[in-house]
Amino acid sequence: MSDPYETTEAHLDRLLGRALNSFDLPDRLVERLGTALAHSSSLYTTHHSPATGVWRETHRHTYLLADGGSVSLWELTYLPEGDRRVRHEVFASKAETCLAVSRLFGEASAAAPDPVLLPGDEEPENDVAALSALFAASAPARRHREYAVAQSADHARRVLRRAENGDRPGEPVAALLKTAYAHQITQAFGGRQCLSDGRDAGFSLYEHAFVLLDGTELSLWEVEHTATPDGRHMCEVYESEAAAREAMEHRARVR
Repeated sequence: MSDPYETTEAHLDRLLGRALNSFDLPDRLVERLGTALAHSSSLYTTHHSPATGVWRETHRHTYLLADGGSVSLWELTYLPEGDRRVRHEVFASKAETCLAVSRLFGEASAAAPDPVLLPGDEEPENDVAALSALFAASAPARRHREYAVAQSADHARRVLRRAENGDRPGEPVAALLKTAYAHQITQAFGGRQCLSDGRDAGFSLYEHAFVLLDGTELSLWEVEHTATPDGRHMCEVYESEAAAREAMEHRARVR
């Protein structure tokens, strides 16, 4: 989000002034930026890992130019190892940002969790390889996620509060989720319409995936169904997909 009280000129001056490498930007690009009429800034990726001491964020600053075109600058904000002073570098493309992170963090970045990719950012195919090399974990492939930075801790609290199953996640999980700052909700395959005790009953399965402040991910699996004695809607929440699907099978006696 942009500061509504900051002019585009002031924003650009502040961005270039704090960047250690602003002199590396192409002269032609800087000249075009001098005609900027409006701007918008957003957090693009974030990686916070207290366990390893790695902290970095990527921000995208987009400018509307007087000729009707637009350009983006990519700002890398990070803490160098052993130094608590925040540093800023700015680049003309995501690919250059990838190279910078590789230079700054080396092999350590390959073992780090995936960053948060915020909604509204579609990746051109020619940038995917560079971004993957920089940010993708060396762990087995996982679902592609686009997290929304929102009131995620409150969302997690509401999910747990509406769970009616006795084996729902307990206080340790609830405590971890108090540090959630981004989340994504997806409907999983496997929902069904069936008979339970001779009545129609519907089942839906949702994954609520959260990102915690230390950069780790944690999911809650929510089963919504009407396989209740009076046919009312009921929610159950589990810590794993396997447990949620087992509960669905237990609830649904298909005839």
